[in-house]
Amino acid sequence: MLPTPSTSHVCFDRVYEPAEDSYLLLDTISAPSETAFLHDRFPKASTTPLVLEVGVGSGVILAFVAANANTIFGRDDVLTLGTDINSFACQAASQTVQHAIANPNHSIFLDVINGDLASSLRLDSVDVFIFNPPYVPAELPNFSHHDDYNALPPGKQSTTFEQDSYLLELSYAGGEDGMAVTDRMLDQIPFILHESRGVAYLLLCAQNKPEEVKQRIRAWGPGWEAETVGSSGKKAGWEKLQIVRIWKP
Repeated sequence: MLPTPSTSHVCFDRVYEPAEDSYLLLDTISAPSETAFLHDRFPKASTTPLVLEVGVGSGVILAFVAANANTIFGRDDVLTLGTDINSFACQAASQTVQHAIANPNHSIFLDVINGDLASSLRLDSVDVFIFNPPYVPAELPNFSHHDDYNALPPGKQSTTFEQDSYLLELSYAGGEDGMAVTDRMLDQIPFILHESRGVAYLLLCAQNKPEEVKQRIRAWGPGWEAETVGSSGKKAGWEKLQIVRIWKP
């Protein structure tokens, strides 16, 4: 089993703490079936792959990929990049990744961008996309507070309880059916993925209606595939989780 990166430096009052969903993504991406798929999709003779995680949170997933690139991809020259709407998560995730790749290797960490989903990325630029979205069916946060809550209050050294509550809501509250944020991301995925070799890993819970989501993806156009490649959680109820792989064979 590959080691899980340390997140001991992260303040979980305002940054999502790794949980079952995070570990399911780690287990799925490093499973023999997926590493074989990724080795074949990104052979050493091909150009360096760019891995993007949207909503990095603590950075545990991006750090895991960066630190274990040779096992996952069969090559070390992998570029890793993250985004998060929570500026505190960006700072924490950057530390997590840098700590994880401190030992000499060729995996290259680019940055964690404070922004909305993948809106800052060029089209057709991402080879591997990873997204653990806010999937809980709960009212969306009040985004009118975002500019004020996304940084330390003026003259203060710590955040407020209201600020922390808002920042954590960003990580789990997904609106009706838990799909409000995921729906927006699904609109971007076919455009940011590399046209020929791009692959995405998307986490869904049962109430997100994953079978319907997979049908929607297949309806994007000729060649699009969506299949469940990892699952966990309860055998019944909305908390059952699955990882959907999106790609063109």
